[in-house]
Amino acid sequence: MPDPDTSPSLATADALTHIDAAGRAHMVDVSEKADTARVATAEGRLLCTAETLDIVLRGEAPKGAVVQTAELAGVMGAKQTSTLIPMCHPLLLTSIKVRIAPDPALPGFRVAATVKTKGQTGVEMEALTAVSVACLTLFDMLKAVDRTMRIEGIQVTHKSGGRSGVWQADAA
Repeated sequence: MPDPDTSPSLATADALTHIDAAGRAHMVDVSEKADTARVATAEGRLLCTAETLDIVLRGEAPKGAVVQTAELAGVMGAKQTSTLIPMCHPLLLTSIKVRIAPDPALPGFRVAATVKTKGQTGVEMEALTAVSVACLTLFDMLKAVDRTMRIEGIQVTHKSGGRSGVWQADAA
């Protein structure tokens, strides 16, 4: 784990935008920022047994259409981000795509979400929330058949728009 006092990748206390000079939390004022097209993509994984994956692929999951339900839940989650995360701005989202792909090599499911807006602040939190809620929904729908499941690797993989421009996660 990086040392927070020496790691260049970690923000200093002075750079924390949601904390004012007196140490109080506040929502960042974005009123002077220009509207720009903003996109963020996030990904994550739900790991399960091969047998659980097979049940889903055969359409025999006890709770029904697992993947379709989880994709819809991810969309709904992205739309609720500002009610879940205290300092997130409510945003007019222009596109939310959540895709879940079964992956026998895991075994499990790869979950990806891309969220777009035209606004004054980014949509990374909405993409992360979409992936998180989709993974949690997969877990909920499959917990009766697999208690060993794990959710892993939820991260932003791409963002564009705003002052900082384009950022892409390193391929690992």
